[in-house]
Amino acid sequence: MSERKMTEEQVAAFCLGLPGAREDYKWGGIRVFSVAENKMFAVMDLAGAGLSFKVDDALFLGYVDRPGVRPAPYLARARWISVAPPYAMGREELTELLQRSHQLVVRRLPKRLQVGLLI
Repeated sequence: MSERKMTEEQVAAFCLGLPGAREDYKWGGIRVFSVAENKMFAVMDLAGAGLSFKVDDALFLGYVDRPGVRPAPYLARARWISVAPPYAMGREELTELLQRSHQLVVRRLPKRLQVGLLI
């Protein structure tokens, strides 16, 4: 069943289940998932316009070439991609990418803040 698509609430629940994750609402209706107080790893537009998250630098161009995936507005230079619902990938791939985004952000934190956040 890895091809089943995730809903926005399933994505939010998964993000909040990652170590140290928290949720805020910013910029007039944007759901922001972050670690270490303010380091974003995923952003969801409440109007259903999309989900954005960080990917590995080496994979960025490959993802934005896929149908349904584009560079994230304002964050593409930091190698973030955006997918609109229904998300252009199955549950397994999307959860792996969200977990990887979380870990990419955690690994950029000072070592003292990484404790308990690494998977």
